[in-house]
Amino acid sequence: MKNMLCKGIAAAGFLALASTIGLHAQEFRVFSRTVQVHGFGTQGFVHTGENNWLTMNTTNVGSGEFTDFGANATVPLFDKVRVGAQIYEHNVGQLGKWHPQLDWASADYKFKTWLSFRGGKVKTAMGLYNDTQDMDSLHVFALLPQSVYPIDMRDATLAHLGGDLYGTIKPEKKLGSFGYTLYGGDRRDSIYGGYPYLLQIHGISMQQYGGPVMGGDLRWNTPVKGFTAGTSYVYEIITGTGQLNPSIALGGPNIVVPYKEWSNNDFMNQYYGTWSSRSGKLRLDSEYRRYWRDQDIFSGQFWVTTDVRSWYVAGSYGINKWLEVGSYYSYFTNNWNCDVPGQIPAPSASSPDRHVYDKAVTARINLKNYWYAKVEGHFMDGYAGFMYPDGFYPQVNPQGLKPNTNGVVVRTGMYF
Repeated sequence: MKNMLCKGIAAAGFLALASTIGLHAQEFRVFSRTVQVHGFGTQGFVHTGENNWLTMNTTNVGSGEFTDFGANATVPLFDKVRVGAQIYEHNVGQLGKWHPQLDWASADYKFKTWLSFRGGKVKTAMGLYNDTQDMDSLHVFALLPQSVYPIDMRDATLAHLGGDLYGTIKPEKKLGSFGYTLYGGDRRDSIYGGYPYLLQIHGISMQQYGGPVMGGDLRWNTPVKGFTAGTSYVYEIITGTGQLNPSIALGGPNIVVPYKEWSNNDFMNQYYGTWSSRSGKLRLDSEYRRYWRDQDIFSGQFWVTTDVRSWYVAGSYGINKWLEVGSYYSYFTNNWNCDVPGQIPAPSASSPDRHVYDKAVTARINLKNYWYAKVEGHFMDGYAGFMYPDGFYPQVNPQGLKPNTNGVVVRTGMYF
């Protein structure tokens, strides 16, 4: 109780601070350079009628363990060079656990319109919203479609340590323009994310997880007003190390031994499109993602393949400057296989332990130009099992999972 009270005080304190700061970014001068500071904070409440969701105890009275806040600063060092960084802290049920992290920290050199470079801990360009998923104020939804932007995998996808080449190419006006990003580096996941938490049911305590990553994003700003289409690709070589108690998953002795897993083939394809009306009031989005992973687990004793197919369609409409409404249908299936004794996948994706189909409706109210609130309903079919993070975890559902989950998410946030 005392721990939860401290968390609530921290969240309330940040929101109160943001409300007193005002409506604009804070600026100050350092050696004739202007440093610009932004911050944000959100507090949410989640209630579900059936299964506990997103590692929170959301049934019965619901859970308010849904908080995040951060601050970033940017400064132009030279005419074409800008540096910046963001500190972030969050707690979502059993995830994050109030461990502060460096979300991103990079230097950006704009050489030409068609060729620029950024390096450091860089946000990963992937799909429509991967590099803006930390900016809740930009989105109408309290939760982005979880099939493609799962909140329990945010730490794994948001950024990478490395460098990007990017730019915009404009061949002819009638063809529109093409934006590209090519990147390479290293992915380092937080041990307080969804995947390490999921592995605990197998007696695995992950201490380090990540590895080399490379990929790219190509988006076409078409001649059709308001319409953009694109594709992303990511290839990874991921290794995880930690400790294993074999008595929990394999029925072995109750001891602790070193643990290791590694990917043999790990990639992601994504395709996306978005259209907005000339007035900007109506917006339509759709994305498709396939994630494939072939890995050795339990220090090479077994293998598992994971083939996740996910997509969504979403729409939003701004009724006036105070109110915006939206809805999406989110589709997630996990086609997995492995040679671990006793682990047999359901034969059909129609089984609730192979999929999550989520219908969501939302309303966003802009209380001030720096303060908003969102109310969102979710109607979910399936829970997709326990081979990959999907929002449902056995640790917080010890009595087992029911095939359907209805819930409401209320979220408020401030930013400057």
